Amino acid sequence: MCGIIGYVGNKDAHPILMQGLHRLEYRGYDSAGIALIQDEIINIYKRQGKVNELECYCKDKDVSGKTGIAHTRWATHGEPNNVNAHPHFSSDKKMALIHNGIIENYQLLKTELINRGHEFSSETDTEVLIHLIEDIKRNENVELSEAVRLALTQVVGTYAIIVISIENPHTLVVARKGSPIIIGFGQDEFYVASDGSAIVEYTDKVVYLNDEEIAILTKGEDIHVKTIKNKVRPQPHYIEKLEMSLSQLEKGGYEHFMLKEIFEQPRSIADSMRGRLNSAKEIVSLGGIVEYENHLLNSRRIIIVACGTSYHAGLVAEYMFEDLIRIPVEVEYASEFRYRNPIIYSDDVVIAISQSGETADTLAAVELAKQKGATVLGICNVVGSAIARATHAGSYTHAGPEIGVASTKAFTAQVTVLTLMALCLAKRKGKIAKHRYTHLINELESIPQKIETIFKINDKIKEIASYMEKFNNALYLGRNYNYPIALEGALKLKEISYIHAEGYPAAEMKHGPIALIDEDMPVLVIATNKGTYDKVVSNIQVVKSRRGKIISVVTEGDTDVKNLSDYVIEIPETEEMFVPLLATIPLQLLAYHVAIMRGKDVDQPRNLAKSVTVE
Repeated sequence: MCGIIGYVGNKDAHPILMQGLHRLEYRGYDSAGIALIQDEIINIYKRQGKVNELECYCKDKDVSGKTGIAHTRWATHGEPNNVNAHPHFSSDKKMALIHNGIIENYQLLKTELINRGHEFSSETDTEVLIHLIEDIKRNENVELSEAVRLALTQVVGTYAIIVISIENPHTLVVARKGSPIIIGFGQDEFYVASDGSAIVEYTDKVVYLNDEEIAILTKGEDIHVKTIKNKVRPQPHYIEKLEMSLSQLEKGGYEHFMLKEIFEQPRSIADSMRGRLNSAKEIVSLGGIVEYENHLLNSRRIIIVACGTSYHAGLVAEYMFEDLIRIPVEVEYASEFRYRNPIIYSDDVVIAISQSGETADTLAAVELAKQKGATVLGICNVVGSAIARATHAGSYTHAGPEIGVASTKAFTAQVTVLTLMALCLAKRKGKIAKHRYTHLINELESIPQKIETIFKINDKIKEIASYMEKFNNALYLGRNYNYPIALEGALKLKEISYIHAEGYPAAEMKHGPIALIDEDMPVLVIATNKGTYDKVVSNIQVVKSRRGKIISVVTEGDTDVKNLSDYVIEIPETEEMFVPLLATIPLQLLAYHVAIMRGKDVDQPRNLAKSVTVE
């Protein structure tokens, strides 16, 4: 959710922090703020709205200082306004704090602090935490990092925090539990951020702080780390290389990050296959899970846990795994899985899918599955992320940074990695004929080139968008492998255009949603010429008989569905299990163009954030 960044060193902190906020804004953009230590005071400037609002507000302010923290907010407690924006002061204004996460017991702590004479100006849980730190520091007569540690032992919830104090003007105190933190190393300086995008232009030497750890970062000194529970210093952290380039974080001539990331998919899919698929030698191998292949092959069942778009990728995998490997698969919303006391056996394999690798519900599902004795594998996009470290093994998608809040290339990269996993295991288990295996890996290798051909009909998709943008509702239908794509297409449309859209299995339309169909309900049907094609044609005829307007995604050369449709999008022919990799592309473009025509912010849609690190 929220984005946090801090700096201590010999440089002016303000430009570093402000640039970092711009890089982190995809994590939340309800408000933004900055705190700088200047001689004997801390100056805080914060504004409701996006980072540009804060930047303009600071133009005539004193923004000097070599130590500072900054925050861009996705609101949880308290509406978005100037008062609730971070950073937050202690009551004596000698300390300031920024926070990503939720303090679940903040109301109880707040009541106790009020009884001790504390007064609060905001509605946030974060202000309670800095007052608690202040109260402990004063009453226990301890130094700053110990006050932070003692305060966090009383906290229930998740957090990534940075605290500054005028009594320690060259120090940042950093702590995390359940929310991401990365620490960058410079020359006698430290950078702290929610992710590497905020600091990549300054350093590529980083440490990923572990859960329930505190780091004390003082200019000119080594990093000092201790645990929150018992003060015991953990094993030393090894400095890693940040695998990210600055060019990946720029728009590269595109109007929006989302459009850039849609057009990057031929490359991101190829990158996700690189080193894993060799069609000449007919080899598919995922090095990250090779030690656990036998666990997968001998598993009682595979459980996939994920949220949002990643859940839809898991649904595609369900069809593939059951088709190719013949092992039962269940796909669960992580947010439901973790709360319903699921039955998990020790010979189950749980696969957690998350773009960021920090999704709070998915991470909690991972921990639950581990407690039950299951083997847990992860598929995520961010090296060093919490899920990557919490799982027994896994595979990275290699999609590269995804800045647009609505996921595009991460989805197709996830499906690609899951496809490779299915093919690899099918061959190992002897469940696939050699000629079919050879055909499938050759066809998969051709997918990036086939996506390139879809981009050539972008103008036609834009024409269809001009028809759709006037409606407030839409229905997406698909069967078998295309059902998850109907869900994903509908999600993209509502995420960025704010049109209410629902995805359904095509046959389920008759069990309720058909009541909605009339001339004002566009119905988008994925109707490629494989599998249940004839059944889908029948579903389309039912819609047409109720005056519904049909927009169809069909295989090139199709005539039957084309004759029944008001608008048609043609995609290249491919195997049924690979249709999701192609059919999702025009649906992403359609949602993008509709949103632009409706004047919406496609990169930063309202109420959303990229990385959901709170429940």
